[in-house]
Amino acid sequence: MEPRAKIAIIGGGNVGASCALWAASKELGDIVVVDIPKAEGMVKGKMLDLAQCAPIERFDAHIQGTTDFADIADAHIVVITAGLPRRPGMSRDDLVETNVKIVASVSEQVKKYAPDAVVIVVSNPLDAMVYTAWKVTGFPTHRIVGQAGCLDVARYRTFIAMELGVSVEDISALLLGGHGDDMVPLPRYTSVHGIPLSQLMSAEKIEACVERAKGGGGEIVKLMGTSAYYAPGSGVIQMVEAVVKDKKRILPCAGYCDKEYGIGGYFVGVPCVLGAGGVERIIEIDLNDEEKGLLDVSAAHVRELVEIVRKLEAVPV
Repeated sequence: MEPRAKIAIIGGGNVGASCALWAASKELGDIVVVDIPKAEGMVKGKMLDLAQCAPIERFDAHIQGTTDFADIADAHIVVITAGLPRRPGMSRDDLVETNVKIVASVSEQVKKYAPDAVVIVVSNPLDAMVYTAWKVTGFPTHRIVGQAGCLDVARYRTFIAMELGVSVEDISALLLGGHGDDMVPLPRYTSVHGIPLSQLMSAEKIEACVERAKGGGGEIVKLMGTSAYYAPGSGVIQMVEAVVKDKKRILPCAGYCDKEYGIGGYFVGVPCVLGAGGVERIIEIDLNDEEKGLLDVSAAHVRELVEIVRKLEAVPV
């Protein structure tokens, strides 16, 4: 029998704990969650609490909370959630200088203890943090990917379902570009059980759903004073499941684009085929002039963030 996959989650806060919960509930593998020494009691307690759900929820997994990075040894997948969350009034970009140091430090440990892992980055500002993890680990680009699009599409689909009064399961959608305000909506590629969205909603209502999806994270920060965690964690585990089960799912992720879409060597949200090898392929779709223009603007912002990262001593150029 094949051994269970080992899933390491760096950061035991709300997002990391939610990732562990979703991974355990789907019985995807053994789980180890790492946090800083001063949070030792918290991370060990949370994971012990989660382990005690197993008899009720009927999953088998070894679940561990720890402060020792050696415990992630030989992990198949590493999820990086470490970093400061947003507070009211903050943009994701405001976090760059603080979180780049945290993600760089964590990435050094991943390189040391889990050199063969697929790494999924969740920390904000997402596109710059994926770049940081790539540079510090030195991993091939297909084993470094960012989670943003799965969350953004989930929000978009949720708001469409609310507006139409239909099941979210019947809504298929796609977004490109950066996380948040820079995301590029693609209503042309959005359908409800195969029916083009434009046949069911007015242009104004579609635009309202798009705008709410763009500001979805900020809406939650404003309501509860910190970043979302249930849906981001769920988005991560959608990707983890695709890798663990080699599902070859097409998901919107921050993948490395060189010639693709004319991006020129940055991690940007695009449709990725996720399987056991990580990002196994990037799918290029046809864009009209307006969509291509929006993607170019989004990519330009990613480049600006990466330039900030490059100037920080924590990250090799």
